[in-house]
Amino acid sequence: MAVVEVENVTRVYEEKGQAPSPALRGVSLLVEKGEFMALAGPSGSGKTTLLNLIGGLDAVTSGEVRIDGRALGKLSRPDLADLRRDRIGFVFQAYNLVPVLTAAENAAYVLELKGVPAGERRAKVKAVFERLGLGAFLDTRPMKMSGGQQQRVAVARAIVSEPAVVLADEPTANLDQATGAALMDLMRELNRERGITFIFSTHDPMVLSRADRVVRLVDGLVVAT
Repeated sequence: MAVVEVENVTRVYEEKGQAPSPALRGVSLLVEKGEFMALAGPSGSGKTTLLNLIGGLDAVTSGEVRIDGRALGKLSRPDLADLRRDRIGFVFQAYNLVPVLTAAENAAYVLELKGVPAGERRAKVKAVFERLGLGAFLDTRPMKMSGGQQQRVAVARAIVSEPAVVLADEPTANLDQATGAALMDLMRELNRERGITFIFSTHDPMVLSRADRVVRLVDGLVVAT
C-alpha cells in the first residue's frame, strides 16, 4: 500500500503585481511503505515545494496529497497537526531548532507532545545522539553548536519518534563526507529494521547512490524515475 500519494498536484505562487509562478505542474507520485527515495533536480525544480506539500506544511493549488489514504486538504487544522506529529518527521535545511532549548530538548520535543515520559525521552534521544556523534552535546544549546552539529540535531528530532515517513530537505548539505555517510547509514538501518519511509531532496551524489529510487524534477515536472 502507498503511504504517500500525490495526484496531479500543482502549486502556483502569486504575488501582487507579478505573474503567477508555478512551482509544481501536475505532479503525480506514489511512495510505497518502506521506500528509501530521493528527489533530484536543479535548484528551483520543485523538490522542496513537493516535500512541503507531502508534509502538510503548504497547501496544493490543485490536485491531492494523501498520507495513509487520508487527503490532507480535507483534514481540519487540528487533525492535520496530529497527523504531522504522529506520522511525519521533518528535516529542514534551516534546522528550525528552538534556541532556548538544549539539543536534547529540541530532539525530544515530538516525544514530549506524544506524552512519552521524561526518562524514556532522554534515553531515546541519547541513543540517537550517540549514533550521530552528538553524545557530548545533549545539554548544549544550538547557538553553541556548529551548523553541521545543528543539522544532526535536526535529523535526530526527525527520527527519534520513528514516524511512518521522514521528509528530509538536503539532509547532508552541511555535513562533511564521513558524517553524511554515517547519517545515511543510520537512516538506512531505520528504514530496513523499522520500515520507516524516507523521502529526501538532494544534490549529493552519495545520497543519490544510496537511494532505492530517484525521482527527477525539472521546472515543476517529474521527468524521470
